[in-house]
Amino acid sequence: MTTKRIARKLGRGRVLRATGLLALALTVAIGLKATVRIHAQSVAMPEGQKAAGGKLEFEVASIRPARPGTFTPPSFALDNGDAYSFGDPHGRFFADFPLEVYVAFAYKLWLTPEQTQTMLAKLPKCVSTDSFVIDARAPGNPTKDQMRLMLRSLLADRFKLAVHFENQQAPVLALVLDRPGKTGPRLRPHSAGLACDATVPFPPPGAPASIPEVFPSKCGAYMLMQLQNEMVLLGSRDTTMQQVADSFPFLGNLGRPVVDQTGLSGTFDFTLSFVRDSNQSLSSGADAQPGTQGPTFLEALEEQLGLKLKPTKAMLKILVVDHVEEPSPN
Repeated sequence: MTTKRIARKLGRGRVLRATGLLALALTVAIGLKATVRIHAQSVAMPEGQKAAGGKLEFEVASIRPARPGTFTPPSFALDNGDAYSFGDPHGRFFADFPLEVYVAFAYKLWLTPEQTQTMLAKLPKCVSTDSFVIDARAPGNPTKDQMRLMLRSLLADRFKLAVHFENQQAPVLALVLDRPGKTGPRLRPHSAGLACDATVPFPPPGAPASIPEVFPSKCGAYMLMQLQNEMVLLGSRDTTMQQVADSFPFLGNLGRPVVDQTGLSGTFDFTLSFVRDSNQSLSSGADAQPGTQGPTFLEALEEQLGLKLKPTKAMLKILVVDHVEEPSPN
């Protein structure tokens, strides 16, 4: 199999709905109420977006229903990373997805499959079944967070999207160090690794026999690569432990949000190789065994990163969608 970026898995269906739904500085999940019409409300901005410049808008934008049976890849990955992964879009936002993916990207969320199902159960069916092509231009050369803020403005204006945050106690998994003060061999401070501006060759197509020395090639992105014998490699560079925790529920198929309680500050580089089992769930504290040889996600987490997960409860900030409509005409 060829190298797979998380953003390239934004195809139709469940994987599309789950991909890109991350939370950065806040531990965020989505909860939904019955849809009612209200005035748009001010939404707290995650810490990672405060420096993006406040309310921003695209200079020009068009929205149209996608043609059935067609799909055009986005101009950049709609994931939680700060990097543009596919290359600098030079101010263009182009994507062809259902509304749920746009909301997730705009608010920097990544949900577990169970949370996605909860979201879809309370929203109009068109939110997940109807795809819209958004083609917009931004002034200058905005950052990815600035693109998120522009998309927020577009969703509020054209889809009449209204949301707010609520606090709610929920079952979670706490990400902690397996041994106090000690990390595993594949979790290292970014300052001890290769600089982000260094040239790193992209892994060639095919299933590599060994793990690349530097992975992924670009900082600020999360990447999955197929190895041999049903093994996958997950990695990121120059990432925070909160981002690591936020990525695990979907990538590890854990069934609960993960909160960072490692006490580790700064940014890190990591790689994690494991057998990905679609039926694995940690909601009951059990680690399902895959049908092939290799470490499970939980085994790899402890052996390679020196981390483990503990079931507990925590207060989460829940993004509640109060109202959404079909987009207004161009």
